[in-house]
Amino acid sequence: MNARTLIGILLTGLTSTAAAQGGDFHWTGKLAPGQRLEIKGVSGDIRATAATGDQVEVTAHKHARRSDPDDVKIEVVPFAGGVAICAVYPTPRRAREENTCEPGGSHSNTEDNDVVVDFTVAVPKGVEFDGQTVNGDAEADGLTANVTLGTINGSIQLSTTGYAEARTINGSIVATLGRADWTGPVEFSTVNGGITLNLPATLSTDVRAETLNGDIDSDFPMTVSGKFGPRRVRATIGAGGRSLELKTVNGSIRLRKNA
Repeated sequence: MNARTLIGILLTGLTSTAAAQGGDFHWTGKLAPGQRLEIKGVSGDIRATAATGDQVEVTAHKHARRSDPDDVKIEVVPFAGGVAICAVYPTPRRAREENTCEPGGSHSNTEDNDVVVDFTVAVPKGVEFDGQTVNGDAEADGLTANVTLGTINGSIQLSTTGYAEARTINGSIVATLGRADWTGPVEFSTVNGGITLNLPATLSTDVRAETLNGDIDSDFPMTVSGKFGPRRVRATIGAGGRSLELKTVNGSIRLRKNA
Protein backbone atom coordinates (compact mmCIF):
# COMPACT_ATOMS: atom_id res chain seq x y z
CA MET A 1 0.00 0.00 0.00
CA ASN A 2 1.56 3.32 -1.05
CA ALA A 3 1.44 6.58 0.90
CA ARG A 4 -1.21 8.17 -1.29
CA THR A 5 -3.58 5.24 -0.83
CA LEU A 6 -3.04 5.31 2.93
CA ILE A 7 -3.84 9.01 3.10
CA GLY A 8 -7.02 8.38 1.14
CA ILE A 9 -8.11 5.74 3.64
CA LEU A 10 -7.29 7.84 6.69
CA LEU A 11 -8.79 11.09 5.42
CA THR A 12 -11.76 11.63 7.71
CA GLY A 13 -14.96 12.83 6.08
CA LEU A 14 -13.81 12.51 2.46
CA THR A 15 -15.86 10.40 0.10
CA SER A 16 -15.81 10.99 -3.63
CA THR A 17 -16.87 9.91 -7.07
CA ALA A 18 -15.40 10.96 -10.40
CA ALA A 19 -16.58 10.49 -13.97
CA ALA A 20 -15.75 11.73 -17.45
CA GLN A 21 -18.63 12.40 -19.83
CA GLY A 22 -18.34 13.98 -23.27
CA GLY A 23 -14.76 15.05 -22.62
CA ASP A 24 -15.62 16.80 -19.35
CA PHE A 25 -14.45 15.68 -15.91
CA HIS A 26 -16.90 15.58 -12.99
CA TRP A 27 -16.00 14.95 -9.34
CA THR A 28 -18.12 15.05 -6.21
CA GLY A 29 -16.99 14.50 -2.64
CA LYS A 30 -17.34 15.62 0.95
CA LEU A 31 -14.91 17.73 2.94
CA ALA A 32 -15.35 18.71 6.57
CA PRO A 33 -15.51 22.40 7.52
CA GLY A 34 -11.96 23.68 7.93
CA GLN A 35 -10.55 21.34 5.29
CA ARG A 36 -9.26 22.76 2.00
CA LEU A 37 -10.13 22.24 -1.64
CA GLU A 38 -7.25 23.04 -4.01
CA ILE A 39 -7.82 23.52 -7.74
CA LYS A 40 -4.73 23.82 -9.93
CA GLY A 41 -4.88 24.71 -13.60
CA VAL A 42 -2.50 26.13 -16.18
CA SER A 43 -4.54 27.48 -19.09
CA GLY A 44 -8.16 28.22 -18.29
CA ASP A 45 -10.46 29.96 -15.84
CA ILE A 46 -11.37 28.89 -12.31
CA ARG A 47 -14.84 29.84 -11.09
CA ALA A 48 -16.05 28.86 -7.62
CA THR A 49 -19.44 29.45 -6.05
CA ALA A 50 -21.12 28.39 -2.82
CA ALA A 51 -22.62 24.90 -2.88
CA THR A 52 -26.27 24.49 -1.95
CA GLY A 53 -25.53 21.35 0.09
CA ASP A 54 -22.61 19.57 1.72
CA GLN A 55 -21.10 18.15 -1.49
CA VAL A 56 -18.05 19.51 -3.26
CA GLU A 57 -18.70 19.50 -7.01
CA VAL A 58 -15.93 20.02 -9.56
CA THR A 59 -16.31 20.12 -13.34
CA ALA A 60 -13.33 20.49 -15.67
CA HIS A 61 -14.11 21.35 -19.29
CA LYS A 62 -11.24 20.70 -21.72
CA HIS A 63 -10.97 22.23 -25.20
CA ALA A 64 -8.21 23.00 -27.72
CA ARG A 65 -7.59 24.07 -31.32
CA ARG A 66 -4.83 21.63 -32.24
CA SER A 67 -3.68 19.59 -29.22
CA ASP A 68 -5.58 16.54 -27.98
CA PRO A 69 -7.67 17.36 -24.85
CA ASP A 70 -7.52 13.70 -23.82
CA ASP A 71 -3.78 14.04 -23.26
CA VAL A 72 -4.44 16.34 -20.29
CA LYS A 73 -5.41 14.30 -17.24
CA ILE A 74 -7.38 15.56 -14.26
CA GLU A 75 -5.87 14.08 -11.10
CA VAL A 76 -7.48 13.95 -7.66
CA VAL A 77 -5.01 13.76 -4.76
CA PRO A 78 -6.38 13.47 -1.19
CA PHE A 79 -4.20 14.73 1.65
CA ALA A 80 -4.60 15.10 5.40
CA GLY A 81 -6.07 18.61 5.13
CA GLY A 82 -8.36 18.12 2.16
CA VAL A 83 -8.04 17.33 -1.54
CA ALA A 84 -6.12 18.73 -4.54
CA ILE A 85 -7.49 18.48 -8.08
CA CYS A 86 -5.14 19.36 -10.94
CA ALA A 87 -4.96 19.58 -14.71
CA VAL A 88 -1.82 17.54 -15.45
CA TYR A 89 -0.37 18.08 -18.92
CA PRO A 90 1.90 15.61 -20.75
CA THR A 91 5.50 16.07 -19.63
CA PRO A 92 7.59 17.43 -22.52
CA ARG A 93 10.45 15.20 -23.62
CA ARG A 94 13.15 17.68 -22.63
CA ALA A 95 11.59 18.71 -19.33
CA ARG A 96 13.80 18.38 -16.26
CA GLU A 97 10.88 17.48 -13.99
CA GLU A 98 7.81 15.36 -14.49
CA ASN A 99 4.47 17.15 -14.39
CA THR A 100 2.76 16.34 -11.10
CA CYS A 101 -0.24 17.11 -8.92
CA GLU A 102 0.70 17.75 -5.30
CA PRO A 103 -1.03 19.53 -2.40
CA GLY A 104 0.39 22.96 -1.74
CA GLY A 105 2.34 23.14 -4.99
CA SER A 106 2.53 21.34 -8.30
CA HIS A 107 4.84 21.32 -11.29
CA SER A 108 3.56 21.67 -14.84
CA ASN A 109 5.35 22.39 -18.11
CA THR A 110 2.92 22.83 -21.02
CA GLU A 111 5.37 23.39 -23.87
CA ASP A 112 3.60 23.35 -27.27
CA ASN A 113 0.23 22.31 -25.81
CA ASP A 114 -2.80 24.56 -26.27
CA VAL A 115 -5.37 22.60 -24.24
CA VAL A 116 -7.50 24.89 -22.08
CA VAL A 117 -9.10 23.49 -18.92
CA ASP A 118 -11.86 25.57 -17.34
CA PHE A 119 -12.83 24.59 -13.78
CA THR A 120 -16.27 25.18 -12.30
CA VAL A 121 -16.48 24.46 -8.58
CA ALA A 122 -19.17 24.36 -5.89
CA VAL A 123 -17.71 24.80 -2.39
CA PRO A 124 -19.73 23.80 0.71
CA LYS A 125 -20.06 25.92 3.83
CA GLY A 126 -16.90 26.14 5.93
CA VAL A 127 -14.57 24.57 3.34
CA GLU A 128 -11.49 26.62 2.49
CA PHE A 129 -10.72 27.21 -1.19
CA ASP A 130 -7.40 27.62 -3.03
CA GLY A 131 -7.58 28.20 -6.78
CA GLN A 132 -4.45 28.60 -8.91
CA THR A 133 -4.05 29.02 -12.68
CA VAL A 134 -1.58 30.71 -15.03
CA ASN A 135 -3.49 31.94 -18.06
CA GLY A 136 -7.05 32.64 -17.00
CA ASP A 137 -9.30 34.46 -14.58
CA ALA A 138 -9.86 33.27 -11.00
CA GLU A 139 -13.19 33.90 -9.29
CA ALA A 140 -14.81 32.88 -6.01
CA ASP A 141 -18.28 34.19 -5.23
CA GLY A 142 -20.17 33.94 -1.96
CA LEU A 143 -17.87 31.51 -0.16
CA THR A 144 -17.92 31.02 3.62
CA ALA A 145 -14.30 30.29 4.59
CA ASN A 146 -10.80 31.48 3.79
CA VAL A 147 -9.88 31.87 0.11
CA THR A 148 -6.57 32.00 -1.77
CA LEU A 149 -6.56 32.81 -5.49
CA GLY A 150 -3.65 33.16 -7.89
CA THR A 151 -3.04 33.61 -11.60
CA ILE A 152 -0.50 35.32 -13.86
CA ASN A 153 -2.47 36.49 -16.86
CA GLY A 154 -5.95 37.15 -15.61
CA SER A 155 -8.11 39.12 -13.21
CA ILE A 156 -9.28 38.03 -9.77
CA GLN A 157 -12.67 38.58 -8.15
CA LEU A 158 -13.70 37.09 -4.83
CA SER A 159 -16.16 37.43 -1.99
CA THR A 160 -16.17 35.40 1.21
CA THR A 161 -17.32 35.66 4.80
CA GLY A 162 -13.80 34.55 5.75
CA TYR A 163 -10.57 36.30 4.79
CA ALA A 164 -8.47 35.92 1.66
CA GLU A 165 -5.27 36.47 -0.29
CA ALA A 166 -4.82 37.02 -4.03
CA ARG A 167 -1.95 37.46 -6.48
CA THR A 168 -1.75 38.08 -10.21
CA ILE A 169 0.56 39.91 -12.61
CA ASN A 170 -1.59 41.05 -15.52
CA GLY A 171 -5.01 41.76 -14.12
CA SER A 172 -7.00 43.58 -11.49
CA ILE A 173 -8.08 42.33 -8.05
CA VAL A 174 -11.48 43.00 -6.48
CA ALA A 175 -12.06 41.27 -3.14
CA THR A 176 -14.70 41.38 -0.40
CA LEU A 177 -13.72 39.91 2.97
CA GLY A 178 -16.16 39.22 5.78
CA ARG A 179 -13.48 38.72 8.43
CA ALA A 180 -10.26 40.51 9.25
CA ASP A 181 -8.83 38.38 12.07
CA TRP A 182 -5.98 36.77 10.18
CA THR A 183 -2.87 35.99 12.20
CA GLY A 184 -0.03 35.98 9.66
CA PRO A 185 0.65 38.54 6.91
CA VAL A 186 -1.97 38.82 4.16
CA GLU A 187 -0.99 40.05 0.70
CA PHE A 188 -2.79 41.25 -2.42
CA SER A 189 -0.47 41.95 -5.33
CA THR A 190 -0.47 42.59 -9.06
CA VAL A 191 1.66 44.47 -11.58
CA ASN A 192 -0.73 45.66 -14.27
CA GLY A 193 -4.03 46.32 -12.57
CA GLY A 194 -5.74 47.96 -9.64
CA ILE A 195 -6.58 46.52 -6.22
CA THR A 196 -9.94 47.13 -4.54
CA LEU A 197 -10.59 45.60 -1.11
CA ASN A 198 -13.92 45.70 0.69
CA LEU A 199 -13.26 45.07 4.38
CA PRO A 200 -15.17 44.96 7.68
CA ALA A 201 -15.73 48.33 9.37
CA THR A 202 -14.05 46.91 12.48
CA LEU A 203 -10.76 46.37 10.62
CA SER A 204 -7.56 46.63 12.67
CA THR A 205 -4.32 46.14 10.76
CA ASP A 206 -0.94 47.56 9.85
CA VAL A 207 -0.98 48.51 6.16
CA ARG A 208 1.79 48.72 3.60
CA ALA A 209 0.47 49.93 0.25
CA GLU A 210 2.60 50.72 -2.81
CA THR A 211 1.89 51.70 -6.41
CA LEU A 212 3.99 53.39 -9.09
CA ASN A 213 1.37 54.59 -11.56
CA GLY A 214 -1.82 55.10 -9.59
CA ASP A 215 -3.06 56.46 -6.28
CA ILE A 216 -4.08 55.13 -2.87
CA ASP A 217 -7.47 55.84 -1.31
CA SER A 218 -8.98 54.56 1.95
CA ASP A 219 -12.37 54.79 3.65
CA PHE A 220 -10.61 53.89 6.91
CA PRO A 221 -8.88 56.53 9.05
CA MET A 222 -5.16 55.77 9.07
CA THR A 223 -2.38 56.67 11.49
CA VAL A 224 0.61 57.16 9.24
CA SER A 225 4.08 56.02 10.25
CA GLY A 226 7.16 57.18 8.35
CA LYS A 227 6.84 58.89 4.97
CA PHE A 228 3.41 59.40 3.44
CA GLY A 229 2.76 59.96 -0.24
CA PRO A 230 0.06 59.43 -2.86
CA ARG A 231 1.78 56.23 -4.05
CA ARG A 232 3.27 54.75 -0.88
CA VAL A 233 1.70 54.40 2.56
CA ARG A 234 2.74 52.78 5.82
CA ALA A 235 -0.02 53.20 8.34
CA THR A 236 -2.13 51.67 11.09
CA ILE A 237 -5.88 51.18 10.87
CA GLY A 238 -7.69 50.76 14.17
CA ALA A 239 -5.51 49.03 16.74
CA GLY A 240 -3.21 47.45 14.16
CA GLY A 241 -1.68 44.17 15.21
CA ARG A 242 -1.75 42.26 11.92
CA SER A 243 -0.17 42.82 8.50
CA LEU A 244 -1.86 43.76 5.22
CA GLU A 245 0.38 44.27 2.18
CA LEU A 246 -0.95 45.78 -1.06
CA LYS A 247 1.32 46.07 -4.10
CA THR A 248 0.85 47.09 -7.72
CA VAL A 249 2.81 48.98 -10.36
CA ASN A 250 0.23 50.18 -12.85
CA GLY A 251 -3.02 50.72 -10.98
CA SER A 252 -4.69 52.32 -8.00
CA ILE A 253 -5.34 50.85 -4.55
CA ARG A 254 -8.72 51.26 -2.85
CA LEU A 255 -9.70 50.27 0.70
CA ARG A 256 -13.47 50.31 1.18
CA LYS A 257 -15.71 49.59 4.16
CA ASN A 258 -18.23 46.80 3.69
CA ALA A 259 -21.79 48.05 3.49
